[in-house]
Amino acid sequence: MDAAKWPFTRGFVDPPGGVVVTLYCDESGGVSAGAMTFAAIAIDPSDANAVLARFRVITGLRGELKGSRINLTERGLLIEILMRHDFRGWVAIADGARLQQARQGGDSDLAVYSGLLDQAVGAFLPSSGGACVDIVIDEGRYDPNILSHVRRDIQASLGNWGQASLADSRRSAGIQIADVVANSYFNISARTDRAPRIAAIIAPLAENGRVKALALPT
Repeated sequence: MDAAKWPFTRGFVDPPGGVVVTLYCDESGGVSAGAMTFAAIAIDPSDANAVLARFRVITGLRGELKGSRINLTERGLLIEILMRHDFRGWVAIADGARLQQARQGGDSDLAVYSGLLDQAVGAFLPSSGGACVDIVIDEGRYDPNILSHVRRDIQASLGNWGQASLADSRRSAGIQIADVVANSYFNISARTDRAPRIAAIIAPLAENGRVKALALPT
Protein backbone atom coordinates (compact mmCIF):
# COMPACT_ATOMS: atom_id res chain seq x y z
CA MET A 1 0.00 0.00 0.00
CA ASP A 2 1.54 3.28 -1.10
CA ALA A 3 0.71 6.30 1.08
CA ALA A 4 1.51 8.55 -1.87
CA LYS A 5 -1.64 7.22 -3.54
CA TRP A 6 -3.71 8.52 -0.64
CA PRO A 7 -2.68 12.20 -0.44
CA PHE A 8 -5.60 13.12 1.80
CA THR A 9 -4.02 11.20 4.69
CA ARG A 10 -0.70 13.01 4.60
CA GLY A 11 -0.19 15.39 7.48
CA PHE A 12 -3.28 14.19 9.33
CA VAL A 13 -2.81 14.31 13.11
CA ASP A 14 -6.05 13.96 15.10
CA PRO A 15 -9.46 12.73 13.88
CA PRO A 16 -12.02 15.51 14.43
CA GLY A 17 -14.72 15.10 17.04
CA GLY A 18 -14.42 11.34 17.38
CA VAL A 19 -16.45 10.77 14.19
CA VAL A 20 -15.89 7.31 12.70
CA VAL A 21 -16.82 6.18 9.18
CA THR A 22 -16.83 2.42 8.61
CA LEU A 23 -15.79 1.18 5.18
CA TYR A 24 -16.59 -2.46 4.40
CA CYS A 25 -14.56 -4.10 1.62
CA ASP A 26 -14.97 -7.27 -0.43
CA GLU A 27 -14.10 -8.51 -3.90
CA SER A 28 -15.51 -10.75 -6.61
CA GLY A 29 -13.99 -12.61 -9.54
CA GLY A 30 -10.33 -12.97 -10.38
CA VAL A 31 -7.69 -12.75 -13.08
CA SER A 32 -8.83 -16.04 -14.62
CA ALA A 33 -12.55 -15.24 -14.28
CA GLY A 34 -12.76 -12.53 -16.92
CA ALA A 35 -13.07 -9.69 -14.40
CA MET A 36 -12.23 -8.76 -10.85
CA THR A 37 -14.15 -6.17 -8.87
CA PHE A 38 -13.56 -4.64 -5.44
CA ALA A 39 -16.34 -2.88 -3.53
CA ALA A 40 -15.81 -0.44 -0.66
CA ILE A 41 -19.10 0.45 1.04
CA ALA A 42 -19.30 3.24 3.62
CA ILE A 43 -22.26 2.50 5.88
CA ASP A 44 -22.90 2.73 9.60
CA PRO A 45 -22.67 -0.73 11.23
CA SER A 46 -26.18 -0.35 12.67
CA ASP A 47 -27.56 0.38 9.19
CA ALA A 48 -25.70 -2.59 7.72
CA ASN A 49 -27.14 -4.84 10.41
CA ALA A 50 -30.63 -3.46 9.79
CA VAL A 51 -30.36 -4.10 6.03
CA LEU A 52 -29.29 -7.69 6.54
CA ALA A 53 -31.85 -8.32 9.28
CA ARG A 54 -34.70 -7.08 7.08
CA PHE A 55 -33.45 -9.20 4.18
CA ARG A 56 -33.36 -12.28 6.44
CA VAL A 57 -36.88 -11.69 7.74
CA ILE A 58 -38.31 -11.47 4.23
CA THR A 59 -36.32 -14.25 2.56
CA GLY A 60 -35.75 -16.60 5.47
CA LEU A 61 -31.99 -16.60 4.81
CA ARG A 62 -30.12 -18.34 7.63
CA GLY A 63 -26.55 -18.59 6.39
CA GLU A 64 -24.14 -16.05 4.96
CA LEU A 65 -25.41 -13.66 2.31
CA LYS A 66 -23.32 -14.15 -0.85
CA GLY A 67 -23.85 -12.50 -4.21
CA SER A 68 -22.97 -15.74 -5.99
CA ARG A 69 -25.72 -17.63 -4.15
CA ILE A 70 -28.77 -15.39 -4.42
CA ASN A 71 -31.23 -15.23 -7.29
CA LEU A 72 -32.21 -12.11 -9.20
CA THR A 73 -35.31 -11.42 -7.10
CA GLU A 74 -33.31 -11.64 -3.87
CA ARG A 75 -30.63 -9.38 -5.30
CA GLY A 76 -33.25 -6.81 -6.24
CA LEU A 77 -34.76 -7.00 -2.77
CA LEU A 78 -31.41 -6.36 -1.11
CA ILE A 79 -30.76 -3.32 -3.30
CA GLU A 80 -34.23 -1.94 -2.52
CA ILE A 81 -33.62 -2.32 1.22
CA LEU A 82 -30.11 -0.86 0.97
CA MET A 83 -31.38 2.21 -0.88
CA ARG A 84 -33.52 3.13 2.14
CA HIS A 85 -30.38 3.68 4.21
CA ASP A 86 -27.52 6.17 4.17
CA PHE A 87 -24.50 4.72 2.41
CA ARG A 88 -21.92 5.41 -0.28
CA GLY A 89 -19.88 2.99 -2.35
CA TRP A 90 -16.92 2.78 -4.68
CA VAL A 91 -16.30 -0.22 -6.95
CA ALA A 92 -12.94 -0.64 -8.66
CA ILE A 93 -13.07 -2.83 -11.77
CA ALA A 94 -10.41 -4.72 -13.70
CA ASP A 95 -11.51 -6.37 -16.94
CA GLY A 96 -10.68 -6.51 -20.63
CA ALA A 97 -7.37 -4.83 -21.43
CA ARG A 98 -6.33 -4.56 -17.78
CA LEU A 99 -6.66 -8.27 -17.13
CA GLN A 100 -5.00 -9.12 -20.43
CA GLN A 101 -2.11 -6.89 -19.40
CA ALA A 102 -1.98 -8.64 -16.02
CA ARG A 103 -1.85 -12.08 -17.60
CA GLN A 104 0.79 -11.06 -20.14
CA GLY A 105 2.88 -9.34 -17.49
CA GLY A 106 2.63 -12.24 -15.08
CA ASP A 107 0.81 -10.19 -12.45
CA SER A 108 -0.66 -12.35 -9.72
CA ASP A 109 -4.27 -12.38 -8.65
CA LEU A 110 -3.08 -10.71 -5.44
CA ALA A 111 -1.38 -7.89 -7.38
CA VAL A 112 -4.62 -7.04 -9.20
CA TYR A 113 -6.57 -7.34 -5.93
CA SER A 114 -4.16 -4.92 -4.23
CA GLY A 115 -4.44 -2.45 -7.09
CA LEU A 116 -8.23 -2.53 -6.89
CA LEU A 117 -8.15 -2.10 -3.12
CA ASP A 118 -5.84 0.91 -3.49
CA GLN A 119 -8.16 2.50 -6.01
CA ALA A 120 -11.45 1.91 -4.19
CA VAL A 121 -10.21 2.99 -0.77
CA GLY A 122 -8.22 5.87 -2.23
CA ALA A 123 -11.33 7.16 -4.01
CA PHE A 124 -13.28 7.06 -0.75
CA LEU A 125 -10.83 8.89 1.51
CA PRO A 126 -11.19 12.44 0.13
CA SER A 127 -14.95 12.25 0.69
CA SER A 128 -14.65 11.24 4.34
CA GLY A 129 -14.50 14.83 5.55
CA GLY A 130 -11.58 14.14 7.88
CA ALA A 131 -13.47 11.60 9.98
CA CYS A 132 -11.62 8.68 11.48
CA VAL A 133 -11.96 5.66 9.17
CA ASP A 134 -12.50 2.04 10.17
CA ILE A 135 -11.62 -0.09 7.14
CA VAL A 136 -12.94 -3.65 7.44
CA ILE A 137 -11.69 -6.19 4.87
CA ASP A 138 -12.95 -9.71 4.24
CA GLU A 139 -10.34 -12.13 5.54
CA GLY A 140 -11.34 -15.05 3.33
CA ARG A 141 -9.74 -14.27 -0.04
CA TYR A 142 -6.13 -15.23 0.59
CA ASP A 143 -3.94 -16.89 3.17
CA PRO A 144 -4.27 -15.06 6.52
CA ASN A 145 -0.54 -14.26 6.57
CA ILE A 146 -0.77 -12.58 3.15
CA LEU A 147 -3.82 -10.55 4.12
CA SER A 148 -2.20 -9.54 7.39
CA HIS A 149 0.52 -7.84 5.34
CA VAL A 150 -2.16 -6.08 3.28
CA ARG A 151 -3.84 -4.89 6.48
CA ARG A 152 -0.55 -3.62 7.92
CA ASP A 153 0.20 -1.72 4.70
CA ILE A 154 -3.22 -0.03 4.86
CA GLN A 155 -2.72 0.78 8.52
CA ALA A 156 0.69 2.32 7.80
CA SER A 157 -0.89 4.51 5.13
CA LEU A 158 -3.72 5.58 7.43
CA GLY A 159 -1.45 6.34 10.38
CA ASN A 160 -3.62 7.51 13.29
CA TRP A 161 -6.26 8.72 10.84
CA GLY A 162 -8.05 5.39 11.23
CA GLN A 163 -7.65 1.66 11.57
CA ALA A 164 -7.70 -1.33 9.25
CA SER A 165 -8.88 -4.78 10.29
CA LEU A 166 -9.71 -8.16 8.83
CA ALA A 167 -13.08 -9.73 9.57
CA ASP A 168 -14.92 -12.99 9.01
CA SER A 169 -17.58 -12.18 6.42
CA ARG A 170 -19.99 -14.61 8.10
CA ARG A 171 -20.08 -12.27 11.10
CA SER A 172 -20.11 -8.95 9.27
CA ALA A 173 -23.29 -7.59 7.70
CA GLY A 174 -21.30 -4.83 6.01
CA ILE A 175 -18.93 -7.22 4.28
CA GLN A 176 -21.85 -9.34 3.10
CA ILE A 177 -23.44 -6.26 1.54
CA ALA A 178 -20.12 -5.34 -0.09
CA ASP A 179 -19.92 -8.90 -1.44
CA VAL A 180 -23.28 -8.56 -3.22
CA VAL A 181 -22.32 -5.18 -4.69
CA ALA A 182 -18.94 -6.48 -5.88
CA ASN A 183 -20.54 -9.60 -7.33
CA SER A 184 -23.15 -7.53 -9.16
CA TYR A 185 -20.49 -5.45 -10.88
CA PHE A 186 -18.49 -8.62 -11.58
CA ASN A 187 -21.41 -10.16 -13.45
CA ILE A 188 -21.75 -7.04 -15.58
CA SER A 189 -17.99 -6.72 -16.21
CA ALA A 190 -17.62 -10.41 -17.07
CA ARG A 191 -20.74 -10.25 -19.28
CA THR A 192 -22.40 -13.27 -17.73
CA ASP A 193 -25.84 -14.48 -18.84
CA ARG A 194 -27.40 -12.59 -15.93
CA ALA A 195 -25.56 -9.33 -16.67
CA PRO A 196 -28.44 -7.44 -18.36
CA ARG A 197 -30.89 -8.22 -15.54
CA ILE A 198 -28.34 -7.41 -12.85
CA ALA A 199 -27.48 -4.13 -14.56
CA ALA A 200 -31.14 -3.14 -14.33
CA ILE A 201 -31.33 -4.23 -10.69
CA ILE A 202 -28.34 -2.19 -9.55
CA ALA A 203 -29.09 0.88 -11.68
CA PRO A 204 -30.40 2.76 -8.58
CA LEU A 205 -26.95 2.45 -7.00
CA ALA A 206 -25.53 4.87 -9.56
CA GLU A 207 -28.32 7.39 -9.07
CA ASN A 208 -27.16 10.57 -7.32
CA GLY A 209 -23.67 9.08 -7.11
CA ARG A 210 -24.50 6.55 -4.38
CA VAL A 211 -22.03 4.09 -5.94
CA LYS A 212 -19.24 5.06 -8.30
CA ALA A 213 -17.61 2.59 -10.68
CA LEU A 214 -13.85 3.01 -11.17
CA ALA A 215 -11.99 1.32 -14.03
CA LEU A 216 -8.50 0.20 -13.03
CA PRO A 217 -6.02 1.98 -15.34
CA THR A 218 -4.06 -0.08 -17.85
